[in-house]
Amino acid sequence: MDAYKVAKFFNTAGPGIPEDNYMVDPLRRIDYDEIISLIDQKRYFVLHAPRQTGKTTSLLAMAERINEDGRYYCVYINVEPAQTARNDVTRGMTAIMSCFDNATRQFSSRFTLFTQNDPNEIVLKRGSEAALSFALKNFCEAIDKPLVLMIDEIDSLIGDTLVSVLRQLREGYANRPKSFPIAVILCGVRDVRDYRIHMGNGDIVTGGSCFNIKAESLRIGDFSQDEIKELYEQHTTETGQIFEEDIYPKVWNLTHGQPWLVNALALQATWKMRENRDRSRHITLDMIEEAANELIIERATHLDQLADKLREDRVRRVIAPMLNGETWDVSPDSMDDDIQYVIDLGLIRRESYDKGRVVVISNDIYKEVIPRQLTSATQDNLGATHKQAWYISPDGSLDMPKLLRAFQQFFRENSESWLDRFDYKEAGFQLLLQAFLQRIVNSGGLIDREYALGRGRVDLLVRWRYPKGADINTRKEQRIVIELKAIRVKTHNASKVLPDGLEQTVRYASRCNAGEAHLVICDERPGKTWDEKVYERVEEYSGRSVLVWGA
Repeated sequence: MDAYKVAKFFNTAGPGIPEDNYMVDPLRRIDYDEIISLIDQKRYFVLHAPRQTGKTTSLLAMAERINEDGRYYCVYINVEPAQTARNDVTRGMTAIMSCFDNATRQFSSRFTLFTQNDPNEIVLKRGSEAALSFALKNFCEAIDKPLVLMIDEIDSLIGDTLVSVLRQLREGYANRPKSFPIAVILCGVRDVRDYRIHMGNGDIVTGGSCFNIKAESLRIGDFSQDEIKELYEQHTTETGQIFEEDIYPKVWNLTHGQPWLVNALALQATWKMRENRDRSRHITLDMIEEAANELIIERATHLDQLADKLREDRVRRVIAPMLNGETWDVSPDSMDDDIQYVIDLGLIRRESYDKGRVVVISNDIYKEVIPRQLTSATQDNLGATHKQAWYISPDGSLDMPKLLRAFQQFFRENSESWLDRFDYKEAGFQLLLQAFLQRIVNSGGLIDREYALGRGRVDLLVRWRYPKGADINTRKEQRIVIELKAIRVKTHNASKVLPDGLEQTVRYASRCNAGEAHLVICDERPGKTWDEKVYERVEEYSGRSVLVWGA
């Protein structure tokens, strides 16, 4: 059997398997002592994390640990098969009962009694509104230790089916631990504080007071920087292939510890980039950047799911102002549910800095994916009318002034019709310029993007490597800063846009060690003619020249 052993690999699909995958101890990403304390206190609570963060892997490891400790029995069930039932409670409960039945059968060497009746029969005899509580009562009374029940993908349930599950758990809550689970852990993407369920008609149904345990439910953490290195060094130990030390800060910025991204980057760099299957090749910083770009271009499943969420109104209300650097039109308090929802999806995070806390896009890959996904159709259409070769100088460098002049003309001729195509109209100008740049820069360079709420601007750093096809050690890198600002109808002091923009552009260019600095200002105020809005000039600020472009 050992001769048949397959080398371990970085996992990007399904729960991690220690024998097959490089893994960081999944119990390290949860506060196990806190969870056991809540179980000892007979609490029902929520454990949540964004999709594809290793949630199921952590839950299965925790269930195994609880069973090994011997004080409780722990059963893990995934109720996602009941999602399609939606408001059909009978169908949904039948699926859930089957999940419960299958989960308990795997403990046949431990439990003295299992579900004796067919799940369908229980639903038919007891009714869909009582079948689960009946099964849990009988099961708990038959076993010799208290039961801990984990219900994964709970928020995949919809409408009446979800309400029925919560109400049956609430109904049996007072009978724990002899006749009902001593603890129930609801696991899903969202932090469902107070478990308010939004029904299809907009009504809100309260899930039950037994889940109002903590002000905030528990969250499964992302990888730390040390854990990323630990994971990657497992590959080095297994194969001898070395990750160069300078990749780790870049991997952190690209992923901010999001487990799927961390694994996907390494899988791309060590396996899908076929030349790197030669384990004598070191994994370099350039390879990691190339791997990230390939993941984005390939539109991996994880990133496609992310893009799908961008279409939701409550996500758009949070993300759109971030893409143009503006503040929300309403107070953050009135958007608290939407903000928390987008945090729970893993799209944004709160970050501390010297003046307090700010909401930012979660990582550099998501910063790249979001505008690309929102403008993918636009980029495809632009490809027929604007060719990369038009903007390449004889030495292979990128002629950014020529590119921005072309954008000015394009925007002047097409802005009205093109901006109407964006779902995110509030950030239409910023997205259109980024689509224009992306179409030209693709395959020859990278765009680093910085946007955060309330800064009134979007920062772009174009890194163009030339000449194309040259050896990595002989290529030059052109670093070009582009600052985007808008003068809107609601702009209180339009006269400050230029001086503020110059100061911000020069500061950003200095930080990025950029050779070129451009400030693009879109004037959205009514009554302005195109001849007034479109211009090109050079401004000096703090000893540095900045090309200023009006649109």
